[in-house]
Amino acid sequence: MVQRFSRVAGTGSCLPGPPITNDDLVARGIDTSDAWITERTGIRARHLADAGQTASALAEPAARVAMAAAGVGPDDVDLVIVATSTPDFVFPSTACLLQARLGVRGGAAFDVQAVCSGFVYALATADLFVRTGQARCALVVGTEVFSRILDWKDRATCVLFGDGAGAVVLVADERPGILASALHADGSQAGILCVPGAIAGGGVIGDPFLRMDGQAVFKFAVRVLDEVAREVVAKAGIDIAAVDWLIPHQANLRILNAAARKLGLPAERVGVTVDRHGNTSAASVPLALDAMIRDGRIRAGHRVLLEAVGGGFTWGAILLEA
Repeated sequence: MVQRFSRVAGTGSCLPGPPITNDDLVARGIDTSDAWITERTGIRARHLADAGQTASALAEPAARVAMAAAGVGPDDVDLVIVATSTPDFVFPSTACLLQARLGVRGGAAFDVQAVCSGFVYALATADLFVRTGQARCALVVGTEVFSRILDWKDRATCVLFGDGAGAVVLVADERPGILASALHADGSQAGILCVPGAIAGGGVIGDPFLRMDGQAVFKFAVRVLDEVAREVVAKAGIDIAAVDWLIPHQANLRILNAAARKLGLPAERVGVTVDRHGNTSAASVPLALDAMIRDGRIRAGHRVLLEAVGGGFTWGAILLEA
């Protein structure tokens, strides 16, 4: 019997509207400066969705680009997984709405909610579907409109985030593509990064805006990103030095640099796009992956380590071969 694996066959991305620079935020009345944001985060710009642009609306063009790159059509896709913390509705799922937009029918479609780790969670889940024969062609999308849940009076958080979508098509193959994965969570850390509100009786109860303890998040993130990266390469039976590219969740440049230093990887082997689009939560890893494939940095045979950490607290990593 031929062993079944999954591999990435195509990627795509979508960033809404023109870039909004740090100076643009200052012009909008936010009490900050380009120097303050850049020095602390490395972020120089982000993209913000228009009022009518939902998570599924951003996901659609990213998905179509990924499907075109993979050479597949709607009839080929038999699984749609969307990672998002900012869905269009309470229900139906954003995955079902995206499925309808693309003309995909019949296969399973569902959302994954693991905040900034969502895409890694979703890709690991799709890999299991393909490996076990429950799907042959999976569309995995991270899409966010975080601008809807930001308190624009809180400069410590509102300058960090942006909107966008990234997509991957995962197909069955006899050659291994995804080499190893690991997922973790610790719900006792929920309070350091959360949106502590809900809808009840037609109104909001609690706080509907993103709240974060930045120092606590930084310390937790750097530790678990190091641990899970080492766990995944050990599962794959390779040394960390054999990794060609590290693509961490694009939260801020300090976390990216700290994670790379702990792993002993040089800065030139770390994928960085946070400067261009800020923290796009579940969309950040696939956005960076797509950018690096399209500009030629990631080539066939490269080993790429994806890792992310997010509210929950959740974290995970995937090692793949391009």
